[in-house]
Amino acid sequence: MTRVESNSTAGNPRQTEGRAGPLSAVAAANPQVEVVIVTGLSGAGRGTAARVLEDLGWYVADNLPPELIGRMVELGASAEPPIRSLALVMDVRSRFFTGDLSVVTEQLRKLGIQTRVLFLEASDDVLIRRFGFARRRHPLQSESKDGTLSAGIAAERVRLSPVRTAADLVIDTTELSIHQLHRKLEEAFGGGAPSALQLTVQSFGFKHGVPLDADMVLDVRFLPNPHWIPELREHTGQESVVSEYVLSRPGADDYLRTCHHLVDLTMNGYRQEGKRYMTVAVGCTGGKHRSVAIAEALGELMSEVTGVTEGAADVVRVVHRDLGRE
Repeated sequence: MTRVESNSTAGNPRQTEGRAGPLSAVAAANPQVEVVIVTGLSGAGRGTAARVLEDLGWYVADNLPPELIGRMVELGASAEPPIRSLALVMDVRSRFFTGDLSVVTEQLRKLGIQTRVLFLEASDDVLIRRFGFARRRHPLQSESKDGTLSAGIAAERVRLSPVRTAADLVIDTTELSIHQLHRKLEEAFGGGAPSALQLTVQSFGFKHGVPLDADMVLDVRFLPNPHWIPELREHTGQESVVSEYVLSRPGADDYLRTCHHLVDLTMNGYRQEGKRYMTVAVGCTGGKHRSVAIAEALGELMSEVTGVTEGAADVVRVVHRDLGRE
């Protein structure tokens, strides 16, 4: 069973002594700084959580010793532009990791910095299976008496027990898929905003090669080529004289509307799967006339409707890879 827990003990970590130093000035000048500390059992999904938070706009720092967290917050807040959302991924790989974060979290919270601890865990059998798939050794396996994976997992549970007890949010990933974990993290750390997606509509010329990063490729070489019309040859698909010619050809409007519907459906599916980037490549022979005109028209259509169905503030970009290469 999937389990998400919220521990009330997180708000009462151990008291600390001494002055906060420069960090207090940073907190006063940047009251909106927030920090999430991502930790948990090895193999429970810390790497996935880090990628999700990065997609959500958090600045992610991996394997940072607890003693350096305050310094990292200072550096981020004083950067230009300042880093308002900082995610720190920590695990037992660091020889500085003591398993007790209460001193650091208490210091940050006393300074008014919103601080949360996310703890990821999973059952022993699932962790063993994941390590088997990855063909990796557990970080504490060699330290255990018998050197087994099970013993390494048990030792890590003991070492991280104080962190789990004080965590603000505990997520058991035993029965979670990557996409389900993505949605849970988005609900917890996405600021309540719906999933946004960046759509790039890119024109290109087939003679220069298909873009390697394209999620969808559209071929408009079936349309008459303005290259063979002397008065249009020197113009591009960004100019009205060419775009009007291309879009008025038989089948062009039906094709454009069909592509628009297909891209819109795919974007909705991408959002549900937690994907945040999509590239649609529109190709003709040289990447100067037809693909440019269709890409511009498709980008305009997507800008008019994208995000309306999901309520997301999507971003649509139109770029022309091969324009000017002729």
